[in-house]
Amino acid sequence: MADDRTGRDVVRPGPRSVERSSDAEERQISNEARLIRGVFRVAGLAAGTAVRTGEWAVGTTFEVTKQITQAVADGESSTEIVERTGAALQSIARSVLGVTEGSVREIVSYVPSSNGHATQAITGSYMHSSTIEDLRRRGDALLARSADVYFTEEVHPAYDRILDQLAPDEARILRFMAQNGPQPSVDVRTNRPLGIGSELVTGDLTSVPEQAGVRYPDRSRHYLINLSRLGLTFTSDDPVLLSRYMVLEVQPLVETALKSAGRVPKIVRKSLRLTEFGDDFCATCFTLPAGDTGSPRSGR
Repeated sequence: MADDRTGRDVVRPGPRSVERSSDAEERQISNEARLIRGVFRVAGLAAGTAVRTGEWAVGTTFEVTKQITQAVADGESSTEIVERTGAALQSIARSVLGVTEGSVREIVSYVPSSNGHATQAITGSYMHSSTIEDLRRRGDALLARSADVYFTEEVHPAYDRILDQLAPDEARILRFMAQNGPQPSVDVRTNRPLGIGSELVTGDLTSVPEQAGVRYPDRSRHYLINLSRLGLTFTSDDPVLLSRYMVLEVQPLVETALKSAGRVPKIVRKSLRLTEFGDDFCATCFTLPAGDTGSPRSGR
């Protein structure tokens, strides 16, 4: 302690007092600010590792984080904070990595919302929102663009996202089907009189992944499920030429299913095909030999 000119004792803050003050300020920062700061740290570290210039990336990240944290303390709205956060994260990803819009989503997936949960995902130049107002606003914007005679769209906007959700092996499967058309597929069922009480043992068996040359054959079922989920392939009840089933029905996966089906198992012949959407996707996104694409409706 020291005396000032009035004779009163003056208490000068020591290091511990400063620490308590910092702790108090930290407590005043909302959970949202801390979440935003954490997202920036992760994005900065990922970007820095990728280009081997971590100090610059992390330094830039912390500086932007400091500004947004201060904005929270100053009482800016959550909407403004989220928008600034999304723009800053995308800017960091592009400037540090030199990536495209599609790749930005791999680095920055979600931005914390006002309730501390990641409910708004950055996709391209806009953000998805779960609120009815935002969805309706985006829907009205789509309708407005559909009425704009000057607006052009070269490809379906879903193609970019689909490419992000495909494994390399799945791309091989799609290219194979685009070049070779519909492929044999079978269901193995138990055999009952008149088909009454017949049970499915294994469905949608096909050798397409192996024929396409996938690197991980043990993931073949998952690949086919994902391609169907994305609306690129479907299983049709219409069979292809019967002679093409001879090779499939002696494959180990079919023989194993036949043994599990008991005496006199039943084989239901079907086909795996590209949807019209999948056919256009392959023609748009893959370089295919001219005149070597198969229509999903052809029966070859």
